[in-house]
Amino acid sequence: MYKTILVPVDLAEPAASEGALATAARLADAGDGTIRLIYVRPLMPVTYMEYVPASFEQDQQREAEEKLGDIAASVPLPKERVSAVVRLGSIYHEVLAEAEDAGADLVVVGSHRPTMATYLLGSNATTIVRHATSSVLVVR
Repeated sequence: MYKTILVPVDLAEPAASEGALATAARLADAGDGTIRLIYVRPLMPVTYMEYVPASFEQDQQREAEEKLGDIAASVPLPKERVSAVVRLGSIYHEVLAEAEDAGADLVVVGSHRPTMATYLLGSNATTIVRHATSSVLVVR
């Protein structure tokens, strides 16, 4: 079945990814696949950098890696079949780049019910679906 499954996680709202994680774990377990979790940190505008401590970026990266590591540890698969990465940039761009880099044959994305804003502006899940070179499963 699927050998490498990529699951984007929003650390600000981890509950939104629970369905995607559970689905990815079932699919990976059925096919002896692996799961790669990804969290994408947003870029901070340069104009704000003078107002934050010098270690801000490193602290944010470390904190994100710890939180994502905790989520990875909760995935019901052997630990050697679950990995995690934190990237910096725009969500859909980094998710698509990680899917390519990791050789993911499936991206499992959690999604909210569409609102008027997402109908008009689109969403990260929509952009991932449109531009991914691998299969994408959207879980609500």
